[in-house]
Amino acid sequence: MLWSERADAAQEALRRHYWNPDISMFNIETPCPNGDCNTIFHYWWMAHAADVLVDGLLRTDEAVYGETLAELHDGIRRRNGGVYPNELYDDMEWMALAWLRAYEATGEEKYKETVHILWEDIQTGWNDHMGGGIAWHKSQLAYKNTPANAPAAILAARLYRCFGSAEDLEWARNIYDWQKRSLVDPATGFVWDGMNRTGDGSIDKDWKFTYCQGVFIGAGVELWRVSGEPGFLVDALRTAEAAKAELAADDGVFPDEGSGDGGLFKGILVRYLAELSLASEEAARLAVPMLAANAGALWDAGRSAACLFGTDWRQAPAEPVSLSTQLSGVKLLERMAMLEKLGFADHENKQ
Repeated sequence: MLWSERADAAQEALRRHYWNPDISMFNIETPCPNGDCNTIFHYWWMAHAADVLVDGLLRTDEAVYGETLAELHDGIRRRNGGVYPNELYDDMEWMALAWLRAYEATGEEKYKETVHILWEDIQTGWNDHMGGGIAWHKSQLAYKNTPANAPAAILAARLYRCFGSAEDLEWARNIYDWQKRSLVDPATGFVWDGMNRTGDGSIDKDWKFTYCQGVFIGAGVELWRVSGEPGFLVDALRTAEAAKAELAADDGVFPDEGSGDGGLFKGILVRYLAELSLASEEAARLAVPMLAANAGALWDAGRSAACLFGTDWRQAPAEPVSLSTQLSGVKLLERMAMLEKLGFADHENKQ
């Protein structure tokens, strides 16, 4: 079976098991009788749901993806009190990244308007605590972390690519420079999670997440694309090597990071490893086998469970299955389908 067919099956499972037309959003787990599971609004999960809908639309050009995107856009705004900004800078960055991709895929002006509203709000998170950087939360302005900064650098670089504002490129460079200086191990390239969470300036070096590696890789790739400066790509490759060495098991599969928010972490890493693989032959030799190892394990486990994916990509999930883990699985299969279409299959077994 081709990866595109596997991505189709995963997208169909996402729609069948999670989409809730009554709220114009996805249920946060399955099973979810009568929508009773939706007691918490997982704003940033819905951003990643929009992202995988864009993946499906770009791959197939099927109308259902665009129709669902439009419904989701409205459903999120209603659930968020009629607006798009919220209190978490990292969550808003994910929302802006998703709707920027949706705008590029569809040309819908309302998605562009959403992105600009969010980007204007995100910029208010930059302050001088810890030498710069964007805060994590509007009520915790002195706590700075990778989740609030590396995705912002990706966003700013993509905004510059799309609309050509030199100010956005300056934002991307400044955020990236702070991130690299503050939260990347100079010895290895491994990315730390955050600093000053406890108010004493300490860095959370023991929090080793796939998420953090993925977004710094993505930031390096995007800045390399818009600037042509090789140093950004060197940084991304170095962090990818560190992620493999520090986090992947002997079989290449990334760790179980739990359900809830952690269920999205591996999906973030694989999305940006796939972007890295497009950058050069060297990058493809590194990243594509990593993606293939994880995708093979995921598919073997998930196809026996109605294409539902859990926290451990080697095992069929136990119920209830979180939307977060399902989205990560769909991301991976969509990225493999993209690479297959672009002719990267010959890299899958190279180490």
